Amino acid sequence: MDFRPSANIARLKESATLAVAAKARALKAAGIPLLDLGQGEPDFDTPAFIREAATEALAAGATRYTATEGILPLREAIAADANRLWGPGDVSPAEVLVSNGSKQSLFNACFCCFGPGDEVLIPTPAWTSYYEMVTLARATPVPVMGDPANALKVTAPQLAEAATPQTRGLMLNSPCNPTGAVYTRDELAAILALAAERGWWVLADEIYQRISFDGPACAALEVAPTRANLIVINGVAKAYAMTGWRIGWTIAPPAVTRAMNAFQSHTTSNAAAVSQHAALAALARRDEADAAVRTMVAAFHRRRDAVLAALAPFPAVRVVHPAGAFYLYVHVGGFAGAADAGAAFATRLLEEDQVAVVPGGAFLTPDWVRASYATTEAIAVEGVTRLARRLVAG
Repeated sequence: MDFRPSANIARLKESATLAVAAKARALKAAGIPLLDLGQGEPDFDTPAFIREAATEALAAGATRYTATEGILPLREAIAADANRLWGPGDVSPAEVLVSNGSKQSLFNACFCCFGPGDEVLIPTPAWTSYYEMVTLARATPVPVMGDPANALKVTAPQLAEAATPQTRGLMLNSPCNPTGAVYTRDELAAILALAAERGWWVLADEIYQRISFDGPACAALEVAPTRANLIVINGVAKAYAMTGWRIGWTIAPPAVTRAMNAFQSHTTSNAAAVSQHAALAALARRDEADAAVRTMVAAFHRRRDAVLAALAPFPAVRVVHPAGAFYLYVHVGGFAGAADAGAAFATRLLEEDQVAVVPGGAFLTPDWVRASYATTEAIAVEGVTRLARRLVAG
């Protein structure tokens, strides 16, 4: 019997970042020495105290279903962490929903807040899955192109200009994937004020919030005029090197949290019990966790500085200033005269220089490529140097 995709997924595209990762793995398996700058996850091990907490939880019987919304101690820790770091102290555990990674948290929010006829503004370039999630919710993603002169960030006036009467929400990400740009306090405050005035849902993806190099990255809860339209998405994947544990969460108004909880109860139900206990250790054992995060962020900071230094001999190479996350966004427009310069450049770089990067077309900016320095400093520097030489050589 021939398979015909349903209308639900007819426009769905494969994740370009995962596709690059798969190709890189295949080349490595074939024995080809490859410098992989395509990965979007920390290269550190999960801190030992978190792994030990998971072992202890397993021994204590953390092998069964939990409540769909997650174990109460974890939700209490998430609320307490939010209140300690950002909020005025009024985030409650009842507003927290724990999911199978921040990706599911984002999808839950999209599916429950948006639907047919809704338009959702997406500052672009943006993580490739934003566009697909909005589409899967049968809403319409509306890319709003960032200004290269402003680190490819958007402004409140740009969003206001792109809005229509059908605008229902906004996807916001800072520090940003793929650019590494970080919104300032004033920029973020202006955008959140506009969204509150217009009655738009704001899905604030703060998964990279703790990975910031030029000062702390401002969080939405610090400057939002109201939480009535705000859904904060976060998780343990990036800051705590826990990508494989698959724990993310939302902090949202109670009615939204109840709706997402009901939806999740019919899809995945609860996140893995042992992973929840590991995440609890990451959030509750603050001194150990903060020390581990500082160590990892310091390493990313050194790598960021090292790759920028490697680019110094190539002044023609344009990049977005990487103030956070662990990505370098490089302009390759005009390469080989290709319409999709990013794809052409990434292919040539992989085939001739054995360096894997992600084409910018995945993020709706085909004149760019994303290189990750979530690898050793030596690999990052060598990979970026090869990238710059290839770009200059044409």
